[in-house]
Amino acid sequence: MSDKVLTLGQLLPLVEQAKAQGQRVVLTNGVFDLLHVGHVRYLKEAKSLGDFLIVGLNSDASAARLKGEGRPILPQEQRAEALSALECVDGVVIFEQDTAEELVVAIKPHIYVKGGDYTSDRLPEARVVTAYGGEVRILPLTPGISTSDILRRIVERLG
Repeated sequence: MSDKVLTLGQLLPLVEQAKAQGQRVVLTNGVFDLLHVGHVRYLKEAKSLGDFLIVGLNSDASAARLKGEGRPILPQEQRAEALSALECVDGVVIFEQDTAEELVVAIKPHIYVKGGDYTSDRLPEARVVTAYGGEVRILPLTPGISTSDILRRIVERLG
């Protein structure tokens, strides 16, 4: 496993160090099952908003609760390792909850980012971020590219 895949306890001192050095901390989260170009573009754009990008990764159990039976396709360790291999990602932390509210409370990023399939008023994390003066940014999705679409094409083509 990569040295960028960290527990919250390992990550927090790095976050504090980054903040002390004047770096802007960016947090995003998701399942990131079957890492694809849409994910890569999204994460690169998230990184461009700050200096230190943290990806909160839904555990296998929370991914299954959110995405349904048969998901995730890849186990959390593989998803975390793939994310950590991206140059734009500075740290990956796996979390068990269905939302990233607890991560936001612990990390207090300058910027919390989600994809365009969300709106600020539908994000439970948004109220936490705005309560301490952070910024919520919604980034556009890459049209026509999603894990669900990829899985659907696989089933259509291969049965």
